[in-house]
Amino acid sequence: MAPLAGPVVAGAVILPQNYKLRGLNDSKKILDHETREELAAQIKQDAVCWSYGFAEVEEIDRINIYHAGLLAMQRALSGLKCLPDFVLVDARKIPQCPSPQRGIIRGDALSASIAAASIIAKTTRDAHMLEMDVQYAGYGFASHKGYPTPEHCRALKELGALPIHRRSFGRVREVLGLGPVQSQLFDADIEDTQPEAAVAVAN
Repeated sequence: MAPLAGPVVAGAVILPQNYKLRGLNDSKKILDHETREELAAQIKQDAVCWSYGFAEVEEIDRINIYHAGLLAMQRALSGLKCLPDFVLVDARKIPQCPSPQRGIIRGDALSASIAAASIIAKTTRDAHMLEMDVQYAGYGFASHKGYPTPEHCRALKELGALPIHRRSFGRVREVLGLGPVQSQLFDADIEDTQPEAAVAVAN
């Protein structure tokens, strides 16, 4: 939920039955970029199929970050070359999911499939933000990937907001001289609630 810039990206992966990969874990706990990239490459090679989905900044600002994350998940799932029998989702339920599903809280730490999807999402988003760093020099996207680090917040204040900055987010609105946005982040009927596709999101 945290980045001030860039799209929200979801990954979807169907792994072979009883798949094991040394070091596979929640992508947020793998701090080394090279390790994540190596794992992502191996997952893509070994997976039955894999995909990712984007929800762009304009969609985040229009429907809010939570629902944009669900939209990215829908797109990742629909991008799979084969329809899964069952879908495991990291802490959420996907609307209009074509297969039975289950949301698992902290799923990226409990399910190898969700962890793999999380790594696909994270490395895909990181690669996109490296492209944004080339396009928008001076903002430091290569290092912070759009997250609200002191470096990013300083650049935002000094250089102004870019088209890829999320205008529904408070720090960006402050720079633009806009008031806060009041919006409902979660649907009241969303359950926080393990095969064999898994979908996970990188915000």
